[in-house]
Amino acid sequence: MDVRVVGIPGVDGTEKVAVVIDVMRAFTTAAWAFHRGAEKIVLAAGVSEALALKAAHPGWLALKDGALSDGFDLVNSPGLLREADLTGRTVIQKTTAGTVGALAVVEAELALCASFAVAGATARALVQAGAESVTFVATGEDGRAVEDLACADYLTQLLAGDRPDPGPHLDRARTSPAADDLRAGRRSGAHPDDVELCAEVDRFDFAMRIGLEDGMAVLRPYRT
Repeated sequence: MDVRVVGIPGVDGTEKVAVVIDVMRAFTTAAWAFHRGAEKIVLAAGVSEALALKAAHPGWLALKDGALSDGFDLVNSPGLLREADLTGRTVIQKTTAGTVGALAVVEAELALCASFAVAGATARALVQAGAESVTFVATGEDGRAVEDLACADYLTQLLAGDRPDPGPHLDRARTSPAADDLRAGRRSGAHPDDVELCAEVDRFDFAMRIGLEDGMAVLRPYRT
């Protein structure tokens, strides 16, 4: 399988199969939201859109980066989300990088959102789809985020049919600048366990697929 890795600025609209990676923390948080019972996640392009969606759908819950603020119910933290009861709920997610990358490829033939938490299931979904090429979109730091690149490398090895040791890839994530920021409290809306939760591999047995539904970008669990 041919693989290329780009940042969000490198997305050019030619991507037929794309995997959008945000390890710390958007797509680790999303995976936990599904584990806690969420039915779907609607991705918003901005705070105003997220609040407008919530206003139009009062039963939906809104989630964003940073500290909790007016109109939002949840923050982008797997540690803070893991005890939430989201059974049957729709979550609106707006983050700085992950949701932006996902929206850039939402019209691809197959678009998945990934983190280490769903890496194995993501690789299986790509293989089962018969994908001949895939574009990994590393969303953090315009494609330079160490943890996203580590996840892309791990996925690349899985797709090559290898059985890679995830340890070195997880170590790269744990020692990344993003992880340091979380541990040092430089990112609001965080939990002390966020780094370790983001460095869990195959915590969940589903991939996450994004597509357009009624004009909205919707993320759902995807089991093969």
